[in-house]
Amino acid sequence: MTAPASVEGDERVRLFCALRLPDETLDGLVAWQREVLADVAGVRPVPRDHLHITLAFLGHRPAGELETILGSLRESAAGAERPRLAVRGYRETRSVGMLTCDDDGGRAAALADDLQEQLAALGVYERERRRWLPHVTVVRFRERPRLQPAPPALEPFAPSDAAAYLSRLRPGGAQYEVLESVEVGGR
Repeated sequence: MTAPASVEGDERVRLFCALRLPDETLDGLVAWQREVLADVAGVRPVPRDHLHITLAFLGHRPAGELETILGSLRESAAGAERPRLAVRGYRETRSVGMLTCDDDGGRAAALADDLQEQLAALGVYERERRRWLPHVTVVRFRERPRLQPAPPALEPFAPSDAAAYLSRLRPGGAQYEVLESVEVGGR
C-alpha cells in the first residue's frame, strides 16, 4: 500500500479510483501512441503516468469523505480476484480515444461493480446506467479525428494494484496524483 499524496481540511477534491497498469503494458501503449498518433493534428496523447483503467469516477467530493472512500477501495481490492485484461480495439467518443479491453472471467468488472456498489451505498457515487467498460483512454481531442488504428499488439496484462487518484484541473490538462494504492486480491 502506498500513500504519496495528501489533502487537507474541508477542501473539495476531484477523485477517481482506477487499476494501475504494469510497466511493460505502459511501455507498449506509449510506443503505440508515438507510432499511431505522432502526426495526427489536434490530438493530445495521454501521458504515460495518466494511463489507467477507471473503476469509478467520483467527481468533486469533500476531503472529509476521503478515508471512507479509501476504505471501500481497500475492501473491494482485497476481496477481488486479480483481473487479466487484453486490448481488443480502438474506439472514440466525442472527446477521447480509448483502447477497449477484454476482461478474462469478468474479474475487472466484478471489482468495478463491488467498488461502485460500496461507494453508492455510502452516497458518494452515482452508478452509471450503462454497463462498465474496461478501457484505457489514450488520446484526447476537441474535434473527433475519426481514427481507425489497429490496436497495439500487447500481451494480456494483470494489474496488480488499484489506486485512488486526486485529479487537479490545470490549463494544460488534468494532473493526477495517487492518494493511495492497494494490492488487488490475488485470489
